[in-house]
Amino acid sequence: MRGLQDSDVVLGLESSCDETAAALLRADGTILAEAVLSQLEEHTPFGGVVPEIAARAHLAHLPGLVRRVMGEAGVGVRDLAAVAATAGPGLIGGLIVGATFGKGMALAAGVPFLGINHLEGHALTPRLPGVFKAGVHEGGLEFPYLLMLLSGGHCQCVRVEGVGRHTRLGTTLDDAVGEAFDKSAKLLGLPWPGGPHLERLAASGDARRFTLPRPLMGRPGCDFSFSGLKTAVANIVAKGLDEQGRADVAAGFQAAVAATLADRAAHALAMAPDATALVVAGGVAANKGIRAALAAVAEKAGLPLVAPPIRLCTDNAVMIAWAGIERLRAGLVDGLDQAPRPRWPLSELSVTAV
Repeated sequence: MRGLQDSDVVLGLESSCDETAAALLRADGTILAEAVLSQLEEHTPFGGVVPEIAARAHLAHLPGLVRRVMGEAGVGVRDLAAVAATAGPGLIGGLIVGATFGKGMALAAGVPFLGINHLEGHALTPRLPGVFKAGVHEGGLEFPYLLMLLSGGHCQCVRVEGVGRHTRLGTTLDDAVGEAFDKSAKLLGLPWPGGPHLERLAASGDARRFTLPRPLMGRPGCDFSFSGLKTAVANIVAKGLDEQGRADVAAGFQAAVAATLADRAAHALAMAPDATALVVAGGVAANKGIRAALAAVAEKAGLPLVAPPIRLCTDNAVMIAWAGIERLRAGLVDGLDQAPRPRWPLSELSVTAV
């Protein structure tokens, strides 16, 4: 395989959960075109993601989405240098759709295929040149850095040491933080997905009215636990609340989560003293209160808080294409026989060139 040139174009595909996404990036990090199709309407009646519905939606919409971004970028199949698709972790039906489509595209174009770990996509996003508006991050962040990955399915502290090289310092012992947001929002009678609705409700609440736990706060390490906090919300709601009470519970819950995450981040930074930055990614990274709490921790440690633009915090194909570019530069490619993996820890990533 010839060396990757800055002008080479890589197609990225993301289909691990309930967003269908495609993006085209040049190897220098320039985003030529990107699109994300939400499946919100399909899953809302069920109060959560239905795997079978998600897989069928990916199958129906992914080809058209790829045609759309290629048309916007003026790129043809023969112009591609590689195809990168999410191969795990995630819902197996969606992973099969995206990875199989990506392999077909790679085969048709006669170019390498890269099966990307979704978590590494999030982990490497801060290295994408030009996505940050100011400061040293414009050219991409240097290794190693500390990543807090906060979403509906993941809650981890990871020391990102290089492409394919990650050390998990802590993880959740029960619920992911985004899951706790959604479940608490449901208890408060808010629509799914609950996180953004809970944040809006919390804006008019008094976080001091109800005493809510800060699980594991102050304890050694940087593991997380949110089931007790969720149970505390359920116990308060069961006693009955008026509208202001609902807002106060939402504010108290959000404050408890922010304080817990800040405490865990401080412990994680102590475990990674050579970190160049504190990075927050995943859907929960869009929460302003949580960003502010983590920014204070980073400032106290003398480090920048790096938070990708919100559209790149949630599931997207830009991060998948960029992870593909990073892995290509490291000489890492995958065979067309690579199997999608619904569970795929970062510790099991390949770092050996094929």
